[in-house]
Amino acid sequence: AHVLLYPEGIVKLNQTAAEIIEHCDGRRTAADIVAALQTRYPGDDDRVAEGVYKFLEVFRAKGWIRRQA
Repeated sequence: AHVLLYPEGIVKLNQTAAEIIEHCDGRRTAADIVAALQTRYPGDDDRVAEGVYKFLEVFRAKGWIRRQA
């Protein structure tokens, strides 16, 4: 299982969430992550983009990821 550890606990990630987090390396932009996953999951680019942006928004709001300056 893929998990995200943070000071207050642990979050179990599904496969898609784990793939998004694996792309969060400080070098890739959100658009880069979307493009990579659209290539991996072709057919519904808008749905993939919406899912990635929503995921990043929620995880950022919870403080589990940070925007790099």
